Amino acid sequence: MIVCKFGGTSVASAEQIKKVASIVKSNPERKIVAVSAPGKRSSDDIKVTDLLIDLANTVINKGDVEAKIKAVVNRYRNIAEDLGLDNTISDIIEQDIRGRVTENWSDKDLFLDNMKASGEDNNAKLIACYFNAIGMPAKYISPKDKLILNDFPERTYALPEAYENLSVLKNTEEIIIFPGFFGYTKSGVLRTFDRGGSDITGSILASAVGAELYENFTDVDCVFAANPKVVNDPVDIKEITYREMRELSYAGFSVFHDEALMPVYKQGIPVNIKNTNNPSASGTLILPTRPATNRPVTGISADSGFSILYVSKYLMNREVGFGRKLLQIIEEENISYEHTPSGLDDISVIMRSSQLSPEIEARIVKRVKEELCADDVQFSHNFSMIVIVGEGMRHNTGLAARAATAISATGANIEMINQGSSEVSLVFGVRSEYEDQILKGLYEEFFATITSF
Repeated sequence: MIVCKFGGTSVASAEQIKKVASIVKSNPERKIVAVSAPGKRSSDDIKVTDLLIDLANTVINKGDVEAKIKAVVNRYRNIAEDLGLDNTISDIIEQDIRGRVTENWSDKDLFLDNMKASGEDNNAKLIACYFNAIGMPAKYISPKDKLILNDFPERTYALPEAYENLSVLKNTEEIIIFPGFFGYTKSGVLRTFDRGGSDITGSILASAVGAELYENFTDVDCVFAANPKVVNDPVDIKEITYREMRELSYAGFSVFHDEALMPVYKQGIPVNIKNTNNPSASGTLILPTRPATNRPVTGISADSGFSILYVSKYLMNREVGFGRKLLQIIEEENISYEHTPSGLDDISVIMRSSQLSPEIEARIVKRVKEELCADDVQFSHNFSMIVIVGEGMRHNTGLAARAATAISATGANIEMINQGSSEVSLVFGVRSEYEDQILKGLYEEFFATITSF
């Protein structure tokens, strides 16, 4: 059995959904299909998810919602009409949207999640309807009572019973169409994964049914060694390990959600990144292991939007529990951190800037000064993390020196260096204004003589 997931651009229009049907039909092993909400049809288009967010905010602000409802419904209606479907499915979708709009929105976050999830949910219904209309027996399956998630306020993840509930789908005769991005708690509250979370849904499904392969269809032929929007014609990656892909996804590789690897990783299920618009291309295989090569670096990625909390205290290294107390303060603000490089008398905590506000920063600074008696506490912003990834890095000497030399040639200052204990990745913290220059410089250093791998 093959589980496949189709992203937003793959299901953005009737033309794209016809491609999806053709791909699924071409291999009878493709029995479970996870789908996103309709994405952009062109660069200046609006995703259905964004239309739904706009609709939800209009409801919350007690604005005129009718035009907003029609904007969402008309996207589905146009797709249905172009697929040759009658008004039945469009009417079902409109009824669903109007029903959600009238639900209690006293908890704005839950209301927003409910509205956003309708994008995937209704698209799954529409695609199942189309498959049946063209003679491909299909069945829409709701995540309710199937994909059971943990309760708030923890980060969303599937509970063990979710895998047990979903495992029965391996016995299906029909093609299962399953909406991505969301599930339900045991008490029936809808929860969503992060945006891009349909990758996670597909991975959970593949793990639950013990799939032979998890195919993730998107709008690129493969994973590239660097961002093609920054580096001209980067080499494509044919095979990559779970660990390498996880590191690259974490730091800006948007082709695959970084949390989506865990369910398939546990089962050792290969993942194939493929292009809906060019399904004959072999794509990129994500595997538990891959054959050793003489290239130390598999890929280079960069991500902006980081802040650094700098804390200094004389003889910090002699104070038992200092680091724990510092991280406890950060935890109590419900903030996660990325890296904690430290010296004898100072420590830096690197975190996503999106979690911060002036009020939160002021509280943290005040508490660290008062409770930990720190000499200096300050936040700095506008940092990027440059990540060099490769299973072969541990066997190569001088790689960090090569990277540092390439970065210094751009005129940038390295604010932080961190190498994981697994030695699969090397992270450099730099000012965001140098991000693209550094990415180009590092690519030139490590990939200039490589045409493909």
